[in-house]
Amino acid sequence: MSSSTTTSCAGWNRTLPACGEGRGYERLLDVQISTVGVVGLGTMGAGIAEVFARGGLDVVAVEVDERLVEAGRGRVDKSLQRAVDRGRLDAAEHEQITGRFRYTVDRGDLAACDLVVEAVPERLELKTALFTELDGICPPHAVLATNTSSLPVTAIAASTARRERVVGMHFFNPAPVMRLVEVVRTVLADDDAVDAVVELASRCGKTPVTVGDRAGFIANALLFGYLNDAALMAERQHADVSAVDEAMTSGAGLPMGPLALMDMIGLDVCLEVLEVMYDETRDRRYAPAPLLKRLVLAGLLGRKSGRGYYRYDEDLPQPALSFTVTGPVHVSARSGSSYVLETLLYPHLDDAVRMVEDNYATRADVDTAMRLGCGYPRGPFAMLEEIGPTVVADALDQMGRHPSPLMREL
Repeated sequence: MSSSTTTSCAGWNRTLPACGEGRGYERLLDVQISTVGVVGLGTMGAGIAEVFARGGLDVVAVEVDERLVEAGRGRVDKSLQRAVDRGRLDAAEHEQITGRFRYTVDRGDLAACDLVVEAVPERLELKTALFTELDGICPPHAVLATNTSSLPVTAIAASTARRERVVGMHFFNPAPVMRLVEVVRTVLADDDAVDAVVELASRCGKTPVTVGDRAGFIANALLFGYLNDAALMAERQHADVSAVDEAMTSGAGLPMGPLALMDMIGLDVCLEVLEVMYDETRDRRYAPAPLLKRLVLAGLLGRKSGRGYYRYDEDLPQPALSFTVTGPVHVSARSGSSYVLETLLYPHLDDAVRMVEDNYATRADVDTAMRLGCGYPRGPFAMLEEIGPTVVADALDQMGRHPSPLMREL
Protein backbone atom coordinates (compact mmCIF):
# COMPACT_ATOMS: atom_id res chain seq x y z
CA MET A 1 0.00 0.00 0.00
CA SER A 2 1.26 3.44 -0.85
CA SER A 3 2.27 5.61 2.11
CA SER A 4 1.08 8.80 0.42
CA THR A 5 -1.15 10.07 -2.33
CA THR A 6 -1.24 13.21 -4.45
CA THR A 7 -4.52 15.06 -4.72
CA SER A 8 -5.82 18.23 -6.33
CA CYS A 9 -8.69 20.16 -4.71
CA ALA A 10 -9.81 23.65 -5.70
CA GLY A 11 -6.61 24.06 -7.70
CA TRP A 12 -4.41 23.06 -4.77
CA ASN A 13 -1.95 20.22 -5.39
CA ARG A 14 -0.30 18.56 -2.46
CA THR A 15 0.83 15.22 -1.10
CA LEU A 16 -1.27 13.81 1.71
CA PRO A 17 -0.36 11.03 4.15
CA ALA A 18 -2.19 7.77 3.68
CA CYS A 19 -4.67 8.54 6.48
CA GLY A 20 -6.19 11.26 4.28
CA GLU A 21 -6.41 9.15 1.13
CA GLY A 22 -9.68 9.43 -0.72
CA ARG A 23 -11.22 11.93 1.71
CA GLY A 24 -11.48 14.84 -0.72
CA TYR A 25 -9.62 17.47 1.33
CA GLU A 26 -10.06 21.11 0.38
CA ARG A 27 -7.83 24.00 1.26
CA LEU A 28 -9.55 25.55 4.27
CA LEU A 29 -8.46 29.07 3.52
CA ASP A 30 -10.52 28.80 0.34
CA VAL A 31 -13.52 27.60 2.36
CA GLN A 32 -15.16 30.20 4.61
CA ILE A 33 -15.87 28.72 8.02
CA SER A 34 -19.49 29.63 8.60
CA THR A 35 -20.92 26.85 10.77
CA VAL A 36 -19.20 25.56 13.90
CA GLY A 37 -20.09 22.87 16.38
CA VAL A 38 -19.42 22.84 20.12
CA VAL A 39 -19.63 19.56 22.00
CA GLY A 40 -20.14 20.01 25.74
CA LEU A 41 -22.12 22.95 27.12
CA GLY A 42 -20.70 23.35 30.58
CA THR A 43 -19.33 26.70 31.68
CA MET A 44 -16.50 26.62 29.15
CA GLY A 45 -18.40 25.06 26.26
CA ALA A 46 -21.33 27.44 26.60
CA GLY A 47 -18.90 30.36 26.66
CA ILE A 48 -17.11 29.14 23.52
CA ALA A 49 -20.44 28.70 21.72
CA GLU A 50 -21.39 32.26 22.67
CA VAL A 51 -18.07 33.57 21.30
CA PHE A 52 -18.74 31.96 17.93
CA ALA A 53 -22.35 33.17 17.75
CA ARG A 54 -21.26 36.71 18.63
CA GLY A 55 -18.71 36.40 15.82
CA GLY A 56 -21.51 35.87 13.31
CA LEU A 57 -21.24 32.08 12.91
CA ASP A 58 -24.02 29.54 13.04
CA VAL A 59 -23.53 27.25 16.04
CA VAL A 60 -24.56 23.63 16.50
CA ALA A 61 -24.46 23.17 20.28
CA VAL A 62 -24.42 19.53 21.41
CA GLU A 63 -24.91 17.81 24.76
CA VAL A 64 -25.56 14.20 25.73
CA ASP A 65 -29.17 14.63 26.95
CA GLU A 66 -31.98 17.18 27.00
CA ARG A 67 -31.37 18.15 30.62
CA LEU A 68 -27.79 19.18 29.86
CA VAL A 69 -28.88 20.89 26.65
CA GLU A 70 -31.28 23.07 28.62
CA ALA A 71 -28.63 23.79 31.23
CA GLY A 72 -26.24 24.88 28.48
CA ARG A 73 -28.92 27.00 26.82
CA GLY A 74 -29.54 28.63 30.19
CA ARG A 75 -25.86 29.51 30.58
CA VAL A 76 -25.76 31.16 27.16
CA ASP A 77 -29.06 33.01 27.70
CA LYS A 78 -27.96 34.26 31.12
CA SER A 79 -24.64 35.54 29.76
CA LEU A 80 -26.29 37.32 26.82
CA GLN A 81 -28.96 38.87 29.03
CA ARG A 82 -26.26 40.14 31.37
CA ALA A 83 -24.60 41.82 28.37
CA VAL A 84 -27.94 43.45 27.47
CA ASP A 85 -28.48 44.64 31.05
CA ARG A 86 -25.01 46.22 31.04
CA GLY A 87 -25.60 47.98 27.72
CA ARG A 88 -23.11 45.89 25.78
CA LEU A 89 -25.76 44.39 23.49
CA ASP A 90 -28.99 45.87 22.22
CA ALA A 91 -32.21 43.89 21.79
CA ALA A 92 -31.72 43.39 18.04
CA GLU A 93 -28.18 42.04 18.48
CA HIS A 94 -29.39 39.75 21.26
CA GLU A 95 -32.06 38.31 18.97
CA GLN A 96 -29.62 37.84 16.09
CA ILE A 97 -27.07 36.01 18.27
CA THR A 98 -29.71 33.79 19.86
CA GLY A 99 -31.06 32.91 16.41
CA ARG A 100 -27.70 31.52 15.33
CA PHE A 101 -27.91 28.62 17.82
CA ARG A 102 -29.18 25.14 17.15
CA TYR A 103 -29.24 23.01 20.32
CA THR A 104 -29.28 19.24 19.91
CA VAL A 105 -28.48 15.89 21.48
CA ASP A 106 -27.76 14.36 18.04
CA ARG A 107 -24.07 14.47 17.17
CA GLY A 108 -25.06 13.63 13.60
CA ASP A 109 -26.11 17.28 13.26
CA LEU A 110 -22.40 18.16 13.29
CA ALA A 111 -22.18 16.89 9.71
CA ALA A 112 -22.98 20.45 8.58
CA CYS A 113 -20.01 22.00 10.42
CA ASP A 114 -16.75 23.38 9.06
CA LEU A 115 -15.16 23.29 12.53
CA VAL A 116 -16.06 21.38 15.69
CA VAL A 117 -14.63 22.28 19.12
CA GLU A 118 -14.94 19.87 22.03
CA ALA A 119 -15.25 21.09 25.61
CA VAL A 120 -15.82 17.81 27.44
CA PRO A 121 -14.09 16.83 30.74
CA GLU A 122 -10.29 16.57 30.77
CA ARG A 123 -9.96 12.81 30.33
CA LEU A 124 -7.88 11.60 27.42
CA GLU A 125 -9.92 8.44 26.82
CA LEU A 126 -13.12 10.49 26.66
CA LYS A 127 -11.68 12.98 24.18
CA THR A 128 -10.10 10.36 21.91
CA ALA A 129 -13.35 8.38 21.77
CA LEU A 130 -15.24 11.56 20.88
CA PHE A 131 -12.78 12.53 18.14
CA THR A 132 -12.97 9.05 16.62
CA GLU A 133 -16.74 9.49 16.42
CA LEU A 134 -16.52 13.04 15.07
CA ASP A 135 -14.10 11.89 12.37
CA GLY A 136 -16.81 9.67 10.96
CA ILE A 137 -19.51 12.35 11.17
CA CYS A 138 -17.90 15.56 9.97
CA PRO A 139 -17.22 16.41 6.31
CA PRO A 140 -13.68 15.81 5.04
CA HIS A 141 -12.70 19.49 5.00
CA ALA A 142 -13.76 20.11 8.62
CA VAL A 143 -11.23 20.85 11.35
CA LEU A 144 -11.62 19.17 14.74
CA ALA A 145 -10.37 21.26 17.67
CA THR A 146 -9.86 20.40 21.31
CA ASN A 147 -10.13 22.92 24.13
CA THR A 148 -7.84 20.85 26.35
CA SER A 149 -5.66 22.86 28.70
CA SER A 150 -3.04 20.20 29.35
CA LEU A 151 -3.61 16.91 27.51
CA PRO A 152 -1.46 16.10 24.44
CA VAL A 153 -3.24 17.28 21.31
CA THR A 154 -1.14 14.86 19.25
CA ALA A 155 -2.63 11.88 21.10
CA ILE A 156 -6.12 13.20 20.40
CA ALA A 157 -5.27 13.78 16.73
CA ALA A 158 -3.90 10.24 16.42
CA SER A 159 -7.35 8.84 17.23
CA THR A 160 -8.65 10.14 13.88
CA ALA A 161 -7.99 9.57 10.19
CA ARG A 162 -7.65 13.35 9.67
CA ARG A 163 -4.68 13.94 11.94
CA GLU A 164 -3.53 16.89 9.81
CA ARG A 165 -6.84 18.62 10.53
CA VAL A 166 -6.81 18.37 14.34
CA VAL A 167 -5.59 21.35 16.38
CA GLY A 168 -5.83 22.72 19.88
CA MET A 169 -8.05 25.76 20.42
CA HIS A 170 -7.59 26.61 24.07
CA PHE A 171 -9.96 29.28 25.34
CA PHE A 172 -9.77 30.82 28.81
CA ASN A 173 -12.59 31.16 31.30
CA PRO A 174 -14.85 33.10 30.98
CA ALA A 175 -14.52 32.60 27.22
CA PRO A 176 -16.68 35.59 26.17
CA VAL A 177 -14.46 37.91 28.25
CA MET A 178 -10.92 36.55 28.06
CA ARG A 179 -9.22 37.59 24.83
CA LEU A 180 -6.52 34.91 24.52
CA VAL A 181 -6.86 31.75 22.44
CA GLU A 182 -3.87 29.40 22.33
CA VAL A 183 -3.91 27.67 18.93
CA VAL A 184 -1.93 24.45 19.29
CA ARG A 185 -0.12 23.03 16.29
CA THR A 186 0.87 19.36 16.41
CA VAL A 187 3.68 17.83 14.34
CA LEU A 188 0.92 16.36 12.16
CA ALA A 189 -1.13 19.51 11.52
CA ASP A 190 -1.40 21.18 8.12
CA ASP A 191 -0.56 24.87 7.90
CA ASP A 192 -3.91 25.67 6.32
CA ALA A 193 -5.85 24.09 9.20
CA VAL A 194 -3.84 26.05 11.76
CA ASP A 195 -4.11 29.27 9.75
CA ALA A 196 -7.88 28.85 9.37
CA VAL A 197 -8.33 28.50 13.13
CA VAL A 198 -6.08 31.52 13.79
CA GLU A 199 -8.12 33.57 11.31
CA LEU A 200 -11.38 32.44 12.90
CA ALA A 201 -10.21 33.36 16.40
CA SER A 202 -9.29 36.83 15.16
CA ARG A 203 -12.64 37.14 13.41
CA CYS A 204 -14.34 36.44 16.73
CA GLY A 205 -12.44 39.26 18.44
CA LYS A 206 -9.83 37.09 20.15
CA THR A 207 -6.04 37.35 20.16
CA PRO A 208 -4.61 34.02 18.94
CA VAL A 209 -1.13 32.85 19.91
CA THR A 210 0.17 29.82 18.00
CA VAL A 211 2.19 27.31 20.04
CA GLY A 212 3.51 23.78 19.75
CA ASP A 213 2.00 20.76 21.48
CA ARG A 214 3.68 20.81 24.88
CA ALA A 215 2.14 20.23 28.30
CA GLY A 216 0.37 23.35 29.50
CA PHE A 217 1.18 25.35 26.35
CA ILE A 218 2.26 28.88 27.43
CA ALA A 219 -0.18 30.13 30.04
CA ASN A 220 -0.77 26.99 32.09
CA ALA A 221 2.85 25.86 31.88
CA LEU A 222 3.88 29.12 33.54
CA LEU A 223 0.87 29.55 35.80
CA PHE A 224 0.71 26.12 37.40
CA GLY A 225 4.37 25.95 38.40
CA TYR A 226 3.83 29.23 40.23
CA LEU A 227 0.56 28.05 41.81
CA ASN A 228 2.19 24.85 43.01
CA ASP A 229 5.07 26.80 44.55
CA ALA A 230 2.50 28.86 46.47
CA ALA A 231 0.75 25.71 47.66
CA LEU A 232 4.06 24.30 48.88
CA MET A 233 4.90 27.57 50.65
CA ALA A 234 1.65 27.43 52.62
CA GLU A 235 2.04 23.71 53.32
CA ARG A 236 5.59 24.17 54.65
CA GLN A 237 4.32 26.98 56.87
CA HIS A 238 6.71 29.61 55.51
CA ALA A 239 3.80 32.06 55.23
CA ASP A 240 0.10 31.85 55.99
CA VAL A 241 -2.54 31.72 53.29
CA SER A 242 -3.56 35.36 53.41
CA ALA A 243 0.09 36.55 53.53
CA VAL A 244 0.92 34.57 50.39
CA ASP A 245 -1.97 36.09 48.46
CA GLU A 246 -1.46 39.61 49.81
CA ALA A 247 2.22 39.61 48.80
CA MET A 248 1.38 38.73 45.20
CA THR A 249 -1.50 41.16 44.78
CA SER A 250 0.07 44.16 46.51
CA GLY A 251 3.70 43.41 45.66
CA ALA A 252 3.42 42.06 42.11
CA GLY A 253 0.17 43.78 41.17
CA LEU A 254 -1.53 40.52 40.19
CA PRO A 255 -5.33 40.59 40.14
CA MET A 256 -5.66 37.63 42.52
CA GLY A 257 -3.37 35.77 44.89
CA PRO A 258 -2.29 32.24 43.90
CA LEU A 259 -4.19 30.36 46.62
CA ALA A 260 -7.41 32.30 46.05
CA LEU A 261 -6.96 31.64 42.33
CA MET A 262 -6.58 27.90 42.94
CA ASP A 263 -9.81 27.95 44.95
CA MET A 264 -11.55 29.72 42.08
CA ILE A 265 -10.23 27.29 39.44
CA GLY A 266 -11.10 24.31 41.65
CA LEU A 267 -8.48 22.37 43.59
CA ASP A 268 -9.48 19.16 41.82
CA VAL A 269 -8.87 20.83 38.45
CA CYS A 270 -5.52 22.19 39.66
CA LEU A 271 -4.50 18.71 40.80
CA GLU A 272 -5.51 17.13 37.48
CA VAL A 273 -3.54 19.69 35.46
CA LEU A 274 -0.44 19.36 37.65
CA GLU A 275 -0.52 15.57 37.44
CA VAL A 276 -0.79 15.62 33.64
CA MET A 277 2.05 18.12 33.35
CA TYR A 278 4.26 16.23 35.82
CA ASP A 279 3.64 12.93 34.02
CA GLU A 280 4.83 14.47 30.74
CA THR A 281 7.72 16.62 31.97
CA ARG A 282 8.89 15.03 35.23
CA ASP A 283 9.67 18.59 36.27
CA ARG A 284 9.47 18.83 40.06
CA ARG A 285 7.76 22.23 39.74
CA TYR A 286 4.63 20.33 38.68
CA ALA A 287 4.77 17.56 41.31
CA PRO A 288 1.54 18.39 43.19
CA ALA A 289 1.90 19.67 46.74
CA PRO A 290 0.91 16.80 49.11
CA LEU A 291 -1.55 19.01 50.98
CA LEU A 292 -3.31 19.82 47.69
CA LYS A 293 -3.90 16.09 47.20
CA ARG A 294 -5.27 15.78 50.76
CA LEU A 295 -7.66 18.69 50.29
CA VAL A 296 -9.02 17.13 47.11
CA LEU A 297 -9.38 13.71 48.79
CA ALA A 298 -11.34 15.40 51.56
CA GLY A 299 -13.68 17.03 49.05
CA LEU A 300 -12.40 20.52 49.88
CA LEU A 301 -12.27 21.80 46.31
CA GLY A 302 -12.38 25.57 46.75
CA ARG A 303 -15.27 27.90 46.04
CA LYS A 304 -17.50 25.27 44.46
CA SER A 305 -17.45 23.16 47.65
CA GLY A 306 -17.44 26.08 50.08
CA ARG A 307 -13.95 25.44 51.38
CA GLY A 308 -10.42 25.03 50.06
CA TYR A 309 -7.56 27.26 51.10
CA TYR A 310 -10.31 29.63 52.23
CA ARG A 311 -13.77 29.20 53.76
CA TYR A 312 -16.64 30.69 51.76
CA ASP A 313 -19.45 30.51 54.32
CA GLU A 314 -19.18 34.17 55.34
CA ASP A 315 -19.48 37.46 53.47
CA LEU A 316 -15.71 37.61 52.99
CA PRO A 317 -13.55 34.50 52.46
CA GLN A 318 -11.50 33.54 55.50
CA PRO A 319 -8.33 31.40 55.51
CA ALA A 320 -9.25 27.79 56.22
CA LEU A 321 -5.75 26.57 57.13
CA SER A 322 -4.47 27.36 60.60
CA PHE A 323 -0.89 26.82 61.73
CA THR A 324 2.13 28.60 63.19
CA VAL A 325 4.25 30.14 60.46
CA THR A 326 7.90 29.14 60.77
CA GLY A 327 9.14 31.85 58.41
CA PRO A 328 11.72 31.67 55.62
CA VAL A 329 14.43 29.09 55.97
CA HIS A 330 16.76 29.85 53.06
CA VAL A 331 17.89 33.45 53.38
CA SER A 332 17.52 35.09 56.78
CA ALA A 333 17.83 38.58 55.33
CA ARG A 334 14.57 38.12 53.44
CA SER A 335 11.35 38.03 55.43
CA GLY A 336 7.65 38.77 55.32
CA SER A 337 6.05 39.87 52.09
CA SER A 338 9.39 40.43 50.33
CA TYR A 339 10.31 36.79 51.02
CA VAL A 340 7.00 35.56 49.61
CA LEU A 341 7.20 37.87 46.61
CA GLU A 342 10.73 36.92 45.64
CA THR A 343 10.34 33.20 46.36
CA LEU A 344 7.22 32.92 44.18
CA LEU A 345 7.74 35.59 41.52
CA TYR A 346 11.40 35.18 40.61
CA PRO A 347 11.26 31.46 39.69
CA HIS A 348 8.05 32.26 37.79
CA LEU A 349 9.93 34.86 35.72
CA ASP A 350 12.81 32.43 35.17
CA ASP A 351 10.35 29.83 33.85
CA ALA A 352 9.21 32.40 31.29
CA VAL A 353 12.83 33.04 30.26
CA ARG A 354 13.45 29.30 29.91
CA MET A 355 10.40 28.99 27.64
CA VAL A 356 11.92 31.57 25.28
CA GLU A 357 15.35 29.96 25.64
CA ASP A 358 13.79 26.67 24.45
CA ASN A 359 12.45 28.46 21.34
CA TYR A 360 8.94 27.43 22.33
CA ALA A 361 7.57 30.98 22.37
CA THR A 362 8.70 34.54 21.81
CA ARG A 363 8.90 37.14 24.55
CA ALA A 364 5.93 38.93 23.02
CA ASP A 365 3.86 35.73 22.94
CA VAL A 366 4.68 34.96 26.58
CA ASP A 367 3.68 38.43 27.73
CA THR A 368 0.53 38.38 25.58
CA ALA A 369 -0.50 34.95 26.91
CA MET A 370 -0.12 35.91 30.56
CA ARG A 371 -1.82 39.29 30.16
CA LEU A 372 -4.78 38.14 28.10
CA GLY A 373 -5.09 34.59 29.44
CA CYS A 374 -4.34 35.08 33.13
CA GLY A 375 -5.23 38.72 33.65
CA TYR A 376 -1.71 39.90 34.48
CA PRO A 377 -1.42 43.69 34.30
CA ARG A 378 1.92 43.22 32.51
CA GLY A 379 3.71 40.16 31.22
CA PRO A 380 6.68 38.33 32.78
CA PHE A 381 9.25 40.01 30.53
CA ALA A 382 7.82 43.44 31.29
CA MET A 383 8.09 42.60 35.02
CA LEU A 384 11.63 41.32 34.53
CA GLU A 385 12.64 44.54 32.82
CA GLU A 386 11.24 46.57 35.74
CA ILE A 387 12.97 44.50 38.43
CA GLY A 388 16.21 43.91 36.56
CA PRO A 389 17.53 40.50 35.40
CA THR A 390 20.61 40.82 37.61
CA VAL A 391 18.48 41.30 40.73
CA VAL A 392 16.39 38.25 39.84
CA ALA A 393 19.40 36.09 38.96
CA ASP A 394 21.24 36.94 42.19
CA ALA A 395 18.14 36.19 44.28
CA LEU A 396 17.65 32.85 42.51
CA ASP A 397 21.27 31.96 43.31
CA GLN A 398 20.64 32.72 46.98
CA MET A 399 17.59 30.46 46.93
CA GLY A 400 19.61 27.63 45.42
CA ARG A 401 17.60 27.84 42.20
CA HIS A 402 20.07 28.30 39.39
CA PRO A 403 18.86 30.88 36.87
CA SER A 404 18.64 29.92 33.23
CA PRO A 405 21.59 30.70 30.96
CA LEU A 406 19.45 33.21 29.06
CA MET A 407 18.69 35.01 32.33
CA ARG A 408 22.46 35.35 32.81
CA GLU A 409 22.80 36.74 29.30
CA LEU A 410 20.05 39.27 29.92
